[in-house]
Amino acid sequence: MILGEKYDQFRKKVQEFARNEVAVRACEIDAHDEFPWDLVKRMAELGLFGLYVPEEYGGAGLDVLTYAIAVEEVGRVCGSTGIFLAAHSSLGVYPLFIAGTEQQKQKYLIPLVRGEKIGSFGLTEPNAGSDAAGTETTARLEGDHYVVNGTKRFITSGGVADIIVLTATKDPQLGYGGISAFIVEKGMCGFSAGKEEDKLGLRGSITSELVFEDCKIPKENLLGKEGEGFKVFMETLDGGRISIGALALGIGQGALDASIQFTREQSRKGKPLYTMQEIQDRIAEMATEIQAARHLVYHAAQLKDQGQPYTKEAAMGKYYASRVGMKATSTAINLHGMLGLTRNYAVERFLRDEKLMEIGEGTSEIQKIVIARQVLGK
Repeated sequence: MILGEKYDQFRKKVQEFARNEVAVRACEIDAHDEFPWDLVKRMAELGLFGLYVPEEYGGAGLDVLTYAIAVEEVGRVCGSTGIFLAAHSSLGVYPLFIAGTEQQKQKYLIPLVRGEKIGSFGLTEPNAGSDAAGTETTARLEGDHYVVNGTKRFITSGGVADIIVLTATKDPQLGYGGISAFIVEKGMCGFSAGKEEDKLGLRGSITSELVFEDCKIPKENLLGKEGEGFKVFMETLDGGRISIGALALGIGQGALDASIQFTREQSRKGKPLYTMQEIQDRIAEMATEIQAARHLVYHAAQLKDQGQPYTKEAAMGKYYASRVGMKATSTAINLHGMLGLTRNYAVERFLRDEKLMEIGEGTSEIQKIVIARQVLGK
Protein backbone atom coordinates (compact mmCIF):
# COMPACT_ATOMS: atom_id res chain seq x y z
CA MET A 1 0.00 0.00 0.00
CA ILE A 2 1.62 3.25 -1.17
CA LEU A 3 1.31 6.02 1.43
CA GLY A 4 4.27 8.26 0.69
CA GLU A 5 7.84 8.74 1.81
CA LYS A 6 7.11 10.30 5.20
CA TYR A 7 5.03 7.28 6.24
CA ASP A 8 7.62 4.86 4.86
CA GLN A 9 10.39 6.55 6.81
CA PHE A 10 8.33 6.54 9.99
CA ARG A 11 7.48 2.85 9.54
CA LYS A 12 11.17 1.99 9.13
CA LYS A 13 11.96 3.90 12.32
CA VAL A 14 9.36 1.96 14.33
CA GLN A 15 10.32 -1.33 12.69
CA GLU A 16 13.92 -0.83 13.78
CA PHE A 17 12.83 -0.22 17.36
CA ALA A 18 10.40 -3.16 17.29
CA ARG A 19 12.87 -5.64 15.83
CA ASN A 20 15.92 -4.59 17.82
CA GLU A 21 14.37 -3.82 21.21
CA VAL A 22 10.83 -5.20 21.46
CA ALA A 23 11.10 -8.55 19.66
CA VAL A 24 14.02 -9.70 21.81
CA ARG A 25 11.91 -9.12 24.95
CA ALA A 26 8.57 -10.47 23.71
CA CYS A 27 8.91 -14.10 24.82
CA GLU A 28 10.24 -13.13 28.25
CA ILE A 29 7.43 -10.59 28.76
CA ASP A 30 4.84 -13.24 27.91
CA ALA A 31 6.41 -16.08 29.88
CA HIS A 32 6.84 -14.06 33.09
CA ASP A 33 3.68 -11.90 32.88
CA GLU A 34 6.06 -8.93 32.92
CA PHE A 35 4.85 -5.40 32.39
CA PRO A 36 7.43 -3.87 29.96
CA TRP A 37 8.52 -0.81 31.92
CA ASP A 38 11.73 -0.53 29.93
CA LEU A 39 9.88 -0.50 26.61
CA VAL A 40 7.35 2.01 27.91
CA LYS A 41 10.26 4.32 28.69
CA ARG A 42 11.76 3.80 25.24
CA MET A 43 8.45 4.48 23.47
CA ALA A 44 8.17 7.71 25.44
CA GLU A 45 11.68 8.68 24.35
CA LEU A 46 10.72 7.98 20.74
CA GLY A 47 7.61 10.16 21.06
CA LEU A 48 5.17 7.36 20.25
CA PHE A 49 2.56 8.36 22.83
CA GLY A 50 1.51 11.65 21.25
CA LEU A 51 1.85 11.14 17.52
CA TYR A 52 -1.49 12.76 16.65
CA VAL A 53 -1.41 15.35 19.46
CA PRO A 54 -0.36 18.94 18.60
CA GLU A 55 3.12 20.03 19.62
CA GLU A 56 1.72 22.58 22.08
CA TYR A 57 0.63 19.66 24.27
CA GLY A 58 3.88 17.75 23.90
CA GLY A 59 2.89 15.70 20.87
CA ALA A 60 4.45 15.19 17.46
CA GLY A 61 1.68 17.02 15.57
CA LEU A 62 1.34 14.19 13.04
CA ASP A 63 -1.83 12.19 12.37
CA VAL A 64 -3.88 9.12 13.28
CA LEU A 65 -2.58 7.12 10.32
CA THR A 66 0.97 7.53 11.61
CA TYR A 67 -0.21 6.37 15.02
CA ALA A 68 -1.94 3.32 13.49
CA ILE A 69 1.30 2.36 11.74
CA ALA A 70 3.16 2.57 15.06
CA VAL A 71 0.66 0.27 16.79
CA GLU A 72 0.78 -2.15 13.86
CA GLU A 73 4.57 -2.40 13.81
CA VAL A 74 4.98 -2.79 17.58
CA GLY A 75 2.15 -5.35 17.69
CA ARG A 76 3.82 -7.23 14.85
CA VAL A 77 6.43 -8.51 17.30
CA CYS A 78 4.77 -8.17 20.73
CA GLY A 79 1.05 -7.92 21.42
CA SER A 80 1.56 -6.99 25.08
CA THR A 81 3.66 -3.96 24.21
CA GLY A 82 1.36 -3.10 21.33
CA ILE A 83 -1.78 -3.12 23.49
CA PHE A 84 -0.12 -0.80 25.98
CA LEU A 85 0.76 1.66 23.22
CA ALA A 86 -2.78 1.45 21.84
CA ALA A 87 -4.60 1.76 25.17
CA HIS A 88 -2.42 4.54 26.54
CA SER A 89 -2.51 6.60 23.35
CA SER A 90 -6.15 6.20 22.40
CA LEU A 91 -8.01 5.44 25.63
CA GLY A 92 -5.82 7.36 28.05
CA VAL A 93 -4.86 10.36 25.92
CA TYR A 94 -7.75 10.87 23.52
CA PRO A 95 -10.63 11.67 25.94
CA LEU A 96 -8.55 14.43 27.51
CA PHE A 97 -7.51 15.69 24.09
CA ILE A 98 -11.09 16.06 22.81
CA ALA A 99 -12.95 17.01 25.99
CA GLY A 100 -10.44 18.43 28.45
CA THR A 101 -10.33 22.06 29.51
CA GLU A 102 -7.09 23.94 28.96
CA GLN A 103 -6.27 23.50 32.64
CA GLN A 104 -6.93 19.74 32.44
CA LYS A 105 -4.77 19.44 29.33
CA GLN A 106 -1.89 21.22 30.99
CA LYS A 107 -2.18 19.13 34.15
CA TYR A 108 -3.00 15.71 32.73
CA LEU A 109 -2.68 15.52 28.94
CA ILE A 110 0.89 16.77 28.60
CA PRO A 111 2.46 14.27 31.07
CA LEU A 112 0.53 11.44 29.39
CA VAL A 113 1.74 12.45 25.95
CA ARG A 114 5.31 12.73 27.18
CA GLY A 115 5.08 9.31 28.83
CA GLU A 116 5.76 10.76 32.27
CA LYS A 117 2.44 9.32 33.45
CA ILE A 118 0.50 6.22 32.43
CA GLY A 119 -3.12 6.60 31.35
CA SER A 120 -6.12 4.30 31.40
CA PHE A 121 -9.82 4.25 30.58
CA GLY A 122 -12.47 2.95 32.98
CA LEU A 123 -15.66 1.94 31.21
CA THR A 124 -16.32 -1.80 31.56
CA GLU A 125 -18.01 -3.04 34.73
CA PRO A 126 -19.09 -6.44 36.06
CA ASN A 127 -22.61 -5.79 34.72
CA ALA A 128 -21.86 -3.30 31.96
CA GLY A 129 -19.62 -4.42 29.12
CA SER A 130 -21.05 -4.31 25.63
CA ASP A 131 -24.01 -2.41 27.09
CA ALA A 132 -21.98 0.58 28.25
CA ALA A 133 -25.18 2.54 28.88
CA GLY A 134 -25.80 0.16 31.78
CA THR A 135 -23.07 1.80 33.88
CA GLU A 136 -23.74 1.22 37.59
CA THR A 137 -20.84 3.13 39.12
CA THR A 138 -22.41 6.23 40.66
CA ALA A 139 -21.25 9.80 41.17
CA ARG A 140 -23.11 12.27 43.37
CA LEU A 141 -22.13 15.91 43.75
CA GLU A 142 -21.40 17.04 47.30
CA GLY A 143 -20.19 20.61 47.56
CA ASP A 144 -16.91 21.00 45.68
CA HIS A 145 -16.39 17.32 44.86
CA TYR A 146 -18.11 14.21 43.49
CA VAL A 147 -18.40 11.04 45.55
CA VAL A 148 -17.94 7.96 43.36
CA ASN A 149 -18.86 4.37 44.25
CA GLY A 150 -18.57 1.28 42.11
CA THR A 151 -16.21 -1.18 40.43
CA LYS A 152 -14.66 -1.25 36.97
CA ARG A 153 -13.38 -4.50 35.48
CA PHE A 154 -10.97 -5.64 32.75
CA ILE A 155 -9.25 -2.26 32.67
CA THR A 156 -6.08 -2.26 30.57
CA SER A 157 -3.15 -0.78 32.53
CA GLY A 158 -5.55 -0.10 35.41
CA GLY A 159 -3.17 -1.37 38.07
CA VAL A 160 -0.24 0.76 36.87
CA ALA A 161 -2.08 3.86 35.67
CA ASP A 162 -1.43 7.27 37.16
CA ILE A 163 -4.35 9.00 35.43
CA ILE A 164 -7.67 7.33 34.62
CA VAL A 165 -10.70 8.64 32.79
CA LEU A 166 -13.83 6.81 33.93
CA THR A 167 -17.57 6.87 33.57
CA ALA A 168 -20.07 7.14 36.42
CA THR A 169 -23.77 7.83 36.44
CA LYS A 170 -25.95 10.20 38.41
CA ASP A 171 -28.66 7.55 38.42
CA PRO A 172 -28.53 4.12 36.70
CA GLN A 173 -32.18 4.55 35.73
CA LEU A 174 -31.24 7.46 33.46
CA GLY A 175 -29.30 5.27 31.02
CA TYR A 176 -26.69 7.00 28.88
CA GLY A 177 -28.17 10.41 29.69
CA GLY A 178 -27.04 10.17 33.30
CA ILE A 179 -23.41 9.27 32.57
CA SER A 180 -20.56 11.71 33.10
CA ALA A 181 -16.80 11.34 32.63
CA PHE A 182 -14.26 12.05 35.37
CA ILE A 183 -10.49 12.22 35.75
CA VAL A 184 -9.09 10.16 38.62
CA GLU A 185 -5.52 10.17 39.88
CA LYS A 186 -3.68 7.34 41.58
CA GLY A 187 -3.68 7.94 45.32
CA MET A 188 -7.03 9.69 45.52
CA CYS A 189 -8.85 8.81 48.72
CA GLY A 190 -11.29 5.94 48.19
CA PHE A 191 -9.72 4.71 44.95
CA SER A 192 -7.71 1.48 44.65
CA ALA A 193 -6.73 -1.06 42.04
CA GLY A 194 -8.29 -4.47 42.67
CA LYS A 195 -7.30 -7.92 41.46
CA GLU A 196 -5.31 -8.42 38.29
CA GLU A 197 -6.64 -10.88 35.72
CA ASP A 198 -4.76 -14.06 34.78
CA LYS A 199 -5.32 -13.99 31.03
CA LEU A 200 -4.96 -16.27 28.00
CA GLY A 201 -2.88 -13.76 26.06
CA LEU A 202 -1.37 -10.28 26.24
CA ARG A 203 0.16 -11.46 29.48
CA GLY A 204 2.54 -8.54 29.74
CA SER A 205 -0.39 -6.14 29.80
CA ILE A 206 -1.87 -5.38 33.23
CA THR A 207 -5.64 -5.93 33.27
CA SER A 208 -7.31 -5.18 36.57
CA GLU A 209 -10.28 -4.03 38.61
CA LEU A 210 -10.70 -0.44 39.75
CA VAL A 211 -12.54 -0.01 43.03
CA PHE A 212 -14.20 3.22 44.17
CA GLU A 213 -15.44 3.43 47.75
CA ASP A 214 -16.70 6.93 48.53
CA CYS A 215 -13.91 8.20 46.30
CA LYS A 216 -13.79 11.99 46.37
CA ILE A 217 -13.08 13.53 42.97
CA PRO A 218 -12.69 17.32 42.76
CA LYS A 219 -15.43 19.10 40.85
CA GLU A 220 -12.85 20.46 38.39
CA ASN A 221 -12.04 16.85 37.39
CA LEU A 222 -15.35 16.50 35.59
CA LEU A 223 -14.36 15.85 31.95
CA GLY A 224 -16.69 17.68 29.60
CA LYS A 225 -20.19 18.53 30.76
CA GLU A 226 -22.26 16.61 33.25
CA GLY A 227 -24.41 14.02 31.49
CA GLU A 228 -22.23 13.98 28.35
CA GLY A 229 -19.77 11.30 29.43
CA PHE A 230 -21.33 8.67 27.20
CA LYS A 231 -20.78 10.88 24.17
CA VAL A 232 -17.11 11.37 25.09
CA PHE A 233 -16.58 7.66 25.55
CA MET A 234 -18.33 6.65 22.34
CA GLU A 235 -16.15 9.04 20.36
CA THR A 236 -13.13 7.63 22.16
CA LEU A 237 -14.18 4.07 21.28
CA ASP A 238 -14.57 4.97 17.60
CA GLY A 239 -10.95 6.03 17.52
CA GLY A 240 -9.91 3.13 19.72
CA ARG A 241 -11.30 0.72 17.16
CA ILE A 242 -8.79 2.03 14.66
CA SER A 243 -5.95 1.26 17.06
CA ILE A 244 -7.26 -2.22 17.92
CA GLY A 245 -7.74 -2.89 14.22
CA ALA A 246 -4.13 -1.83 13.68
CA LEU A 247 -2.97 -4.10 16.49
CA ALA A 248 -4.97 -7.04 15.12
CA LEU A 249 -3.39 -6.33 11.75
CA GLY A 250 0.10 -6.21 13.24
CA ILE A 251 -0.26 -9.52 15.09
CA GLY A 252 -1.64 -11.16 11.95
CA GLN A 253 1.30 -9.81 9.96
CA GLY A 254 3.65 -11.18 12.61
CA ALA A 255 2.09 -14.62 12.15
CA LEU A 256 2.56 -14.33 8.38
CA ASP A 257 6.19 -13.26 8.84
CA ALA A 258 6.83 -16.26 11.09
CA SER A 259 5.15 -18.61 8.60
CA ILE A 260 7.23 -17.35 5.71
CA GLN A 261 10.41 -17.81 7.70
CA PHE A 262 9.43 -21.28 8.89
CA THR A 263 8.42 -22.59 5.46
CA ARG A 264 11.67 -21.28 3.98
CA GLU A 265 13.76 -23.01 6.64
CA GLN A 266 11.94 -26.36 6.83
CA SER A 267 11.85 -29.22 4.36
CA ARG A 268 9.78 -32.34 3.78
CA LYS A 269 11.44 -35.29 2.08
CA GLY A 270 14.22 -33.00 0.97
CA LYS A 271 11.86 -30.48 -0.58
CA PRO A 272 11.57 -26.97 0.96
CA LEU A 273 8.09 -26.39 2.36
CA TYR A 274 7.63 -23.06 0.61
CA THR A 275 7.91 -24.74 -2.82
CA MET A 276 4.80 -26.88 -2.19
CA GLN A 277 1.58 -25.62 -3.74
CA GLU A 278 -0.59 -26.28 -0.68
CA ILE A 279 1.79 -24.20 1.43
CA GLN A 280 1.84 -21.43 -1.16
CA ASP A 281 -1.99 -21.41 -1.22
CA ARG A 282 -2.17 -20.77 2.51
CA ILE A 283 0.53 -18.11 2.47
CA ALA A 284 -1.15 -16.36 -0.46
CA GLU A 285 -4.53 -16.35 1.31
CA MET A 286 -3.02 -14.99 4.52
CA ALA A 287 -1.13 -12.24 2.69
CA THR A 288 -4.17 -11.19 0.65
CA GLU A 289 -6.54 -11.00 3.60
CA ILE A 290 -4.04 -9.14 5.77
CA GLN A 291 -3.49 -6.59 3.01
CA ALA A 292 -7.25 -6.13 2.61
CA ALA A 293 -7.54 -5.54 6.37
CA ARG A 294 -4.72 -3.02 6.16
CA HIS A 295 -6.62 -1.02 3.55
CA LEU A 296 -9.73 -0.94 5.76
CA VAL A 297 -7.86 0.15 8.90
CA TYR A 298 -5.81 2.78 7.09
CA HIS A 299 -8.88 4.12 5.32
CA ALA A 300 -10.64 4.65 8.66
CA ALA A 301 -7.57 6.47 9.98
CA GLN A 302 -7.40 8.68 6.90
CA LEU A 303 -11.08 9.59 7.21
CA LYS A 304 -10.53 10.60 10.82
CA ASP A 305 -7.51 12.69 9.83
CA GLN A 306 -9.64 14.44 7.19
CA GLY A 307 -12.37 15.25 9.69
CA GLN A 308 -14.83 12.96 7.89
CA PRO A 309 -17.30 10.56 9.54
CA TYR A 310 -15.50 7.30 10.24
CA THR A 311 -17.65 5.33 12.70
CA LYS A 312 -18.65 2.70 10.14
CA GLU A 313 -15.18 2.38 8.66
CA ALA A 314 -13.52 2.06 12.09
CA ALA A 315 -15.95 -0.72 13.02
CA MET A 316 -15.37 -2.45 9.67
CA GLY A 317 -11.61 -2.25 10.05
CA LYS A 318 -11.63 -3.56 13.60
CA TYR A 319 -14.13 -6.34 12.80
CA TYR A 320 -12.38 -7.55 9.67
CA ALA A 321 -8.79 -7.18 10.93
CA SER A 322 -9.56 -9.16 14.08
CA ARG A 323 -11.22 -11.94 12.06
CA VAL A 324 -8.37 -12.06 9.59
CA GLY A 325 -5.85 -11.96 12.42
CA MET A 326 -7.43 -14.94 14.18
CA LYS A 327 -7.51 -16.88 10.92
CA ALA A 328 -3.90 -15.98 10.14
CA THR A 329 -2.58 -16.99 13.56
CA SER A 330 -4.47 -20.28 13.42
CA THR A 331 -3.16 -20.99 9.92
CA ALA A 332 0.35 -20.15 11.11
CA ILE A 333 0.13 -22.80 13.81
CA ASN A 334 -1.14 -25.35 11.28
CA LEU A 335 1.81 -24.56 9.00
CA HIS A 336 4.18 -25.13 11.92
CA GLY A 337 2.48 -28.40 12.87
CA MET A 338 3.04 -29.63 16.42
CA LEU A 339 5.97 -27.22 16.72
CA GLY A 340 3.45 -24.36 16.48
CA LEU A 341 1.94 -25.43 19.81
CA THR A 342 5.25 -25.05 21.63
CA ARG A 343 6.79 -21.94 23.12
CA ASN A 344 9.78 -22.43 20.85
CA TYR A 345 7.89 -20.54 18.15
CA ALA A 346 6.08 -17.21 18.44
CA VAL A 347 2.93 -18.30 16.61
CA GLU A 348 1.27 -19.80 19.70
CA ARG A 349 1.74 -16.45 21.45
CA PHE A 350 0.36 -14.60 18.45
CA LEU A 351 -2.78 -16.76 18.55
CA ARG A 352 -3.33 -16.12 22.26
CA ASP A 353 -2.71 -12.38 21.89
CA GLU A 354 -4.95 -12.03 18.85
CA LYS A 355 -8.09 -13.32 20.57
CA LEU A 356 -8.59 -10.12 22.57
CA MET A 357 -8.93 -8.19 19.30
CA GLU A 358 -12.29 -9.85 18.70
CA ILE A 359 -13.50 -8.73 22.14
CA GLY A 360 -11.84 -5.45 23.23
CA GLU A 361 -13.22 -2.06 22.10
CA GLY A 362 -16.53 -3.79 21.43
CA THR A 363 -16.95 -7.43 20.43
CA SER A 364 -17.27 -8.53 16.81
CA GLU A 365 -21.01 -8.75 17.38
CA ILE A 366 -21.10 -5.13 18.53
CA GLN A 367 -19.08 -4.08 15.48
CA LYS A 368 -21.67 -5.72 13.23
CA ILE A 369 -24.45 -3.83 15.01
CA VAL A 370 -22.57 -0.54 14.50
CA ILE A 371 -21.95 -1.32 10.84
CA ALA A 372 -25.54 -2.40 10.20
CA ARG A 373 -26.94 0.75 11.80
CA GLN A 374 -24.66 2.90 9.67
CA VAL A 375 -25.56 1.01 6.49
CA LEU A 376 -29.29 0.59 7.11
CA GLY A 377 -29.89 3.84 8.95
CA LYS A 378 -30.35 4.22 12.68
